[in-house]
Amino acid sequence: MSDTVFHKILRGEIPCAKIYEDAHIFAFMDAFPQAKGHALIIAKEGAANLFEMPEEPLAHIIRFSRRLARAQRQVFAPEGIRVMQFNGEAAGQTVFYYHMHLLPVYAGQKEEQHGDKAADLAELQAQAAQLAAALEA
Repeated sequence: MSDTVFHKILRGEIPCAKIYEDAHIFAFMDAFPQAKGHALIIAKEGAANLFEMPEEPLAHIIRFSRRLARAQRQVFAPEGIRVMQFNGEAAGQTVFYYHMHLLPVYAGQKEEQHGDKAADLAELQAQAAQLAAALEA
């Protein structure tokens, strides 16, 4: 596995809007969001894709994804939440480090491949703080 943007985020080389961190996982706002509240979850023990992910970190991500989706629903009140994970270039994977997207979906929202514009870091940090508070409640 190459040195990806997620490796750099975990090492603190690239700023991010952190939502949650424990010994096994790291959750943060997508820097190129498709919608308000778009979040990512990665395992600290990285793997390129689902097929290479060790079982326990994978299970931890899946368990946490439900908690984070509930927080997104509480904070942002979307119509729904799309949970996405891509494996391989043909499937749309662009960062070859296992990660899960939690994407709030709002009424009238146009579906996009990926956000085309970087969001303001301060705005993402404010959203992350709201989600972190909801996770603590």
